Amino acid sequence: MSWLRTPQSRRSVFIGGAGLLAGAAAATALVPFAAAEAQQTTYANPVVWQDFADVEVIRVGADFYMTASTMHYSPGAPVLHSRDLVNWEFIGHSVPSLDFGDKYDLNGARGYVRGIWASTLAHRPSEDRFYWLGQIDFARSYMYTATDPAGPWTRHAELSRAYYDAGMLVDTDGTMYVAYGNTQISVAQLSADGRSEVRNQQVYSTPSSIGTLEGARFYKINGSYYIFLTRPANGQYILKSSSPWGPYTLRQVLLDMPGPIAGGGVPHQGGLVSTPGGDWYYMAFVDAYPGGRMPALAPITWTGDGWPQVATVNGAWGSTYPFPDLAPHPVPSLIGTDEFTGAALAAKWEWNHDPDDSKWSTGNGLHLQTATVTNDLYSARNTLTHRIQGPSSTATVEIDPSAMRDGDRAGLAMLRHASAWIGLRRDNGTTRLSMTDGLTMDSNWNTTGTGTERASEELCGATVWLRVTADIRPGSGRQAVFSYSTDGSGFTQLGPAFTLDNAWQFFMGYRFAVFNHATQSLGGAVTVNRFSITT
Repeated sequence: MSWLRTPQSRRSVFIGGAGLLAGAAAATALVPFAAAEAQQTTYANPVVWQDFADVEVIRVGADFYMTASTMHYSPGAPVLHSRDLVNWEFIGHSVPSLDFGDKYDLNGARGYVRGIWASTLAHRPSEDRFYWLGQIDFARSYMYTATDPAGPWTRHAELSRAYYDAGMLVDTDGTMYVAYGNTQISVAQLSADGRSEVRNQQVYSTPSSIGTLEGARFYKINGSYYIFLTRPANGQYILKSSSPWGPYTLRQVLLDMPGPIAGGGVPHQGGLVSTPGGDWYYMAFVDAYPGGRMPALAPITWTGDGWPQVATVNGAWGSTYPFPDLAPHPVPSLIGTDEFTGAALAAKWEWNHDPDDSKWSTGNGLHLQTATVTNDLYSARNTLTHRIQGPSSTATVEIDPSAMRDGDRAGLAMLRHASAWIGLRRDNGTTRLSMTDGLTMDSNWNTTGTGTERASEELCGATVWLRVTADIRPGSGRQAVFSYSTDGSGFTQLGPAFTLDNAWQFFMGYRFAVFNHATQSLGGAVTVNRFSITT
């Protein structure tokens, strides 16, 4: 793909940016390398049809790492790895626990739509160390470091300033900078260890004719400094200067560019990354609710005076492009089956808020003890979530409910601010199947509905299979259908189809969620023998 290179990108390039990691995805069959190489002469957008928002991609040698926002899910800040920018796998999380106060473990408060927003990752070659920086609650920022992007990650003391939508740069001399802000864009220089600030200066004020600029990513390319900024949710701009302190000049990268997902939004935010051969790409995300925000990749060309341009297809962000000039590198699938045989959860799993680690275990299935007494799923600890694969997919969970106690509720949910589930209710010594919807939150993320049972059946047998098929193509009226089986083969729909809410304000898209909570007293449990996602 030499047509992507420019005289500038052939010269030596230094790039700094953001990312995250920690854990290993469950293994599934790999496509044979020769077959993958033969198949992948092009790639399709979105490159990952799962909810990864505020993405940033960095390269260290021949390895690419991608990070994303996770808000109230724990562990936070996933790290994905790729060798070709198209095939991605989980390797871990930069934030192993949301230990930022009681609300993040549902102890008398809740952290919905807070937690890990747009954050940043950089690699410092002089010490071969990764740095992750993120802001919590719009009030405090923390630095985490690791010698291996898969972890373990170490949290350091709270920084003296909160860096909103930060983008980190390690300069060629090792100096660390952070670009950040909303409309008023500033640059901070960090200390040699990256744990304090030594200088801070506002470098740009966004004109009112543009509106809001945020989501900073910070780069040094061929001697010039670039701050990549998004105008949510339909534009991307870039600042350029010969000094990290400015003065900066502004140029529009894209505005109202048609995106690659039918019914979805304009690709924006994200960041730039180069390949070892000098080609450049832009990984953005596409608003595609009810599923969330999906990463999309496009080649970048450069003007003669050093400004990036998106390589479009008929004036739009392409639904397909030629495969990068990199050997296709097959990876384990982001979906598939998990029988929870390992000592730890695979990195594709994230809890709704921090879990009570004394109430769950793996190794012989996933054993979920009740951790909360509540009639509100949104307040129940130890709800385990998995991103939904688009444009539609089916999750099936095999559950042994024999250790449930009266008042317990367990099952498989479509989890967001408007939710529904299929599962089990244990009352008066009897366990029965239930389909329940009407679980809702208001705009402040307080519970306004704890659910209405829409259908019920007697439970026959010691094991039950619960299933939800979800259509998450962008748009209104998309639905999820719940069903059950007593033999794992034939499935029967239970209750009406559930219409998904496609409002963007919750930011995170729908997730599949496995839950078990008490409404009377603790002590009950279920065992999840198997969880699978198919398309």
